[in-house]
Amino acid sequence: MRIARFSVEDEVAYGLVDTDDTGQQFVSRLTGHPLLGTIKLTGEPIRLEDVRLLSPVLPSKVVCIGKNYAEHVAEMKDVTGGGSDAVPEEPVVFLKPSTSVSGPNDPIFYPRLSERVDFEGELAIVIGRIAREVPRERAAEVVFGYTVANDITARDLQKRDKQWTRGKGFDSFCPIGPWIETGLSLAEAADLRITTRVDGELRQDDRTSSLIHDIPALISYVSEFMTLLPGDVLLTGTPAGVGPLEVGQQVKVEVERIGELTNRVVTRD
Repeated sequence: MRIARFSVEDEVAYGLVDTDDTGQQFVSRLTGHPLLGTIKLTGEPIRLEDVRLLSPVLPSKVVCIGKNYAEHVAEMKDVTGGGSDAVPEEPVVFLKPSTSVSGPNDPIFYPRLSERVDFEGELAIVIGRIAREVPRERAAEVVFGYTVANDITARDLQKRDKQWTRGKGFDSFCPIGPWIETGLSLAEAADLRITTRVDGELRQDDRTSSLIHDIPALISYVSEFMTLLPGDVLLTGTPAGVGPLEVGQQVKVEVERIGELTNRVVTRD
């Protein structure tokens, strides 16, 4: 299933996204919260083009993994001041605040404090139940589904601060969407193509099979020291090819079998 969160006529709802025989996409409203219990379809389907898609979840936290593709580790050696292309033995974990989360087609605000803002396309995991000290062999039990994310980063601030909170924590710096795909197994999620395009030009192109630390390892590692709650989002890391964005540019991240996440960079009024 593809579960979306959307607004129409000033109402916010969850819905199931489907495609009819003509190729027209539509969304059917759901009653209840998909992460908190039984859901039922209600009302007539609405054309997807007639609704505004929102971030599919409102997480209590966004847990992110850095340096999880070997080629990306190498390309960042001299960018963030780390000075090393060594593959990390353990996952590199950082957080983005819930206020950084935005949805499909929402603007990415270029902060006045920064002179370089980068895109980072990623596969994101949506947690479906309370997860604490999860062994890797049981990781699938806590996964609700998968979505697409863009870990927007003020690269100059990241390098200046010697840590990542400010550079990755601005409002609008974590677009997520367009929906949650619940129909993928862990094995299927382990080999999906990820691409990022800026104004149509391909910038990132890799597969999740290139992850240094795979999805079960990430869930197990993070849940050893942090309780993951239903709706929390875990970003799995970005492939090589990251680079700067300019005001006015459009960035599109696509993950195979899930969907496309498109946002445009703007200045804040």
